[in-house]
Amino acid sequence: MHVDQARHQSLSTLLRRSAARHGNKPAIICGEISWSYLMFDDIVDALGRGLIDRGIAKGDRVAILARNSHVFAALRFAVARIGAVLVPINFMLTAEEVRYVLDHSGARLLFVDRTTKALGLDARTAAVEAIFGIAGEGIAPPDGIPSWDTLCRPGPIPDEVVSADDLLQIIYTSGTESRPKGAMLTHGAVLWQYQSCVIDCEWSARTVALHALPMFHCAQLDAMLGPALQSGATNIITATASPDNLIPLLSRYKVTSFFSPPTVWIGILRSPLLDDADLSQLACGYYGASIMPVEILRELARRLPALRLWNLYGQTEIAPVATVLFPHEHGDRAGSAGRPTLHVSTRIVDDAMHDVPAGEIGEIVHQSPQLMIGYWNDAKRTAEAFAGGWFHSGDLGVMDADGYITIVDRKKDMIKSGGENVSSREVEEVLYGHPGIAEAAVIGMPDPRWIEAVTAVVVARQGQAITEAEVIDYCRTRLAGFKLPKRVVIAESLPKNASGKVLKRELRALV
Repeated sequence: MHVDQARHQSLSTLLRRSAARHGNKPAIICGEISWSYLMFDDIVDALGRGLIDRGIAKGDRVAILARNSHVFAALRFAVARIGAVLVPINFMLTAEEVRYVLDHSGARLLFVDRTTKALGLDARTAAVEAIFGIAGEGIAPPDGIPSWDTLCRPGPIPDEVVSADDLLQIIYTSGTESRPKGAMLTHGAVLWQYQSCVIDCEWSARTVALHALPMFHCAQLDAMLGPALQSGATNIITATASPDNLIPLLSRYKVTSFFSPPTVWIGILRSPLLDDADLSQLACGYYGASIMPVEILRELARRLPALRLWNLYGQTEIAPVATVLFPHEHGDRAGSAGRPTLHVSTRIVDDAMHDVPAGEIGEIVHQSPQLMIGYWNDAKRTAEAFAGGWFHSGDLGVMDADGYITIVDRKKDMIKSGGENVSSREVEEVLYGHPGIAEAAVIGMPDPRWIEAVTAVVVARQGQAITEAEVIDYCRTRLAGFKLPKRVVIAESLPKNASGKVLKRELRALV
């Protein structure tokens, strides 16, 4: 028992150690709020104590449906400190989709902000015992429900109750199935991933990072915020990823590190504010979710000559960074996802789990201590994901003779539009509910803004007349905004193989 205590490690101890090392240095800045590392650690203690007094015990699920804020960061660590399990929820989902996540996870508490209060109340399930409001960037908590700070209670919380093997979070990820899967990540898995990021992405105490992409994504939460706090960096948190908001923040705080999908980088380049902004301190730029167009890489190099770029590829189930393309590799290998990061082993295999030759297409599979321990309440999909002792990413890629990976396609037809995962099958199921549609197929098509635009190809029922606008309006009340088709093509038929499977490769050639 004493040995276990002496060797103890969790997300909570990470913050305690950073507070001890960096003390009064700013840890979190959000709007007018500025918390030092010591203040942040004390607030996490107080909030964690309040959760315990509210009856939340080790293993209980606590959901958050909110935009980025200082309170989001505090809640993330407070839940971890008491051994409870965080369930971050995408605030762009519909009430029905949020309700499914709450019901499936069995969340006991739900935290919302002013922008998500109505959605949270609408989606509330019987298991949710209480809803609390959290403060945002210059915005008070929502009216009519208890504020997060009413939970805060004085007194430290012992770290020994939590171990590296304990469940830290369940993050729901879209797949080809109509319902999302809850990836279970332990404290240890996330901490292994932090080590990969700290070393491969050059996080340090000198870093000033701007966090603008939603923290319900593990990319912002665990590839960026977590490693930054472990390193002693100063972290600027904002809820708005528009160029008009980002460029002044990058300049005002002399930000050195910033992550976003290519769509946001493109928006910054197109903003007239960039012409007069001083971003000379911005040295480390990270992107992921989609491949950065080569022309955009060239433009970034011209407009922001001090900026070095990393391409980070991965997925929720690996916490999330699996491979890295370093700045010095972009010149010769732009478009590549790079090579496996520090604690990841990666292969490209065929359906029999044999390595395919260099340059040939296969499925990307991983082994790593960063990996999830399975899908929540879903033994069947867990077994499928880990078949053969490797985690199956569902992505198709090629590996060259030097070990560099290029993503070719999504094995399960995942579309990544504007940095968001969209299941083609989920959109197809909605389309099939339209009374005038006989057949439907959904693909991602190259787009200058979204990188991939959700594109639907539909066949009308005999005797029915449908229009693009009508189909999009039909989907609008049934799908989150980012899942809506950006384009609908009315076709006479869909190309199929002999077994009746729609040939999406041929479909792309027709659109």
